[in-house]
Amino acid sequence: MVRTASTMLALGVSAPDFHLTDVVSGATISLATFADKPALLVMFISVHCPFVKHVQSQLAQLGKDYSAQVGIVAIGSNDIEKYPDDAPEHLQALAHAEGFNFSVCCDASQVVAKVYTAACTPDFFLFDRDRQLAYRGQLDDSRPSNGQPVTGRDLRHAIESLLAGKEVDANQRPSIGCNIKWIPGNEPEYFTGIRAEES
Repeated sequence: MVRTASTMLALGVSAPDFHLTDVVSGATISLATFADKPALLVMFISVHCPFVKHVQSQLAQLGKDYSAQVGIVAIGSNDIEKYPDDAPEHLQALAHAEGFNFSVCCDASQVVAKVYTAACTPDFFLFDRDRQLAYRGQLDDSRPSNGQPVTGRDLRHAIESLLAGKEVDANQRPSIGCNIKWIPGNEPEYFTGIRAEES
């Protein structure tokens, strides 16, 4: 595991489109799925990552609190050959176990993770009504070993600001988690840069 931070994609960039299958419903999910929502939250997750396990109940609560107003999709992009715990059937089991009421998809080709510059699990990207990036970064200050409660404070504040028609505070802290498990030879340049900085 490489402890990895968000790339902190530039605010204001447009949400890249994607077409992925919901592992629960079998429906094809894309930006058009959420066309009627004033905000869109794209989350990159993992079944086995301890950082995701630490917050998965809060992710479920976010869905319960906001899915009526916010389009929400969770995406698993890990190499499922080397990390079979992240295969579609296990993502489905996680969705059922935690009661996720939002779409959960498997990005087996890792194309979607790359176009979003996702780097870690969990990694969060929140877009406004025009699907421009308004927030990227951490859920809150809690980590598996720091004893701070999982509240979702940072992400919730950003969501509430969007829903209230207010500008989201641009002072944002990166998410920290396990690196996305790239298929050998498929590592993006930005991950290579992360590894170089850490070595």
